[in-house]
Amino acid sequence: MREPKIGRVAAAALCVIALVAGCDSSDDAPDPPDGGNVSVTTMRGALLQAGDLGGSWAAPEASSDPQRLVALCGGVATAPPVPPGAEVVSAPLADEGQQGAQTLNQTALVYPDPTGARAALASLRAVADKCPASVEQGQQTTAERNEPAYTETAKTLEMSEGGWTGFIVTRHKAYESKHPGTADTAVSVVSKANVVIVDAYAVYRLGNASGSPQFDEDWKKLLGTVLNRVG
Repeated sequence: MREPKIGRVAAAALCVIALVAGCDSSDDAPDPPDGGNVSVTTMRGALLQAGDLGGSWAAPEASSDPQRLVALCGGVATAPPVPPGAEVVSAPLADEGQQGAQTLNQTALVYPDPTGARAALASLRAVADKCPASVEQGQQTTAERNEPAYTETAKTLEMSEGGWTGFIVTRHKAYESKHPGTADTAVSVVSKANVVIVDAYAVYRLGNASGSPQFDEDWKKLLGTVLNRVG
């Protein structure tokens, strides 16, 4: 597992996430051309590809349900369905190694108009608002999953910068002491014009009870790059 190759991201991209990054670039991000809608083609070009992150990243072999997003809440929460009316553009990526893994699930929901995007953002926020602050989950052993017991905490923050508005759910999973490991996840849901972006970055560390020290910096850069590409 290697760190994402994102050191070259421009400063303007890093400042998109003003609420958590603590910088200001409100005058730097351009509006969509002619103040109109963002196209599906634009979103396909904006989402990160494996080559943007480094040679160890690749598209996962198993495909997920295109009509469902990633889970917003912790534990074994069900992933919410795609709010109706959108054309879906997705680019899932993964980087797996002996000591852990990283995943980046990017989904753009392109609606015919801003009204549809606002409704979608509101529906997903309603899901996030019901997320419990902490979840205790026992060991799970199934044909698809073998996971030790863990505690997972979650918090939701508002996001607003450069015309993008929405929220982020950050989660931290700590496994039981006899199976040391952690998982940190940031699920960002932001909207501008007729688009909603759902961006989920997760880092899994095995044999180590401490979280990833660069997690916050990395998810901000990953999301900031995509938002900066759209404008």
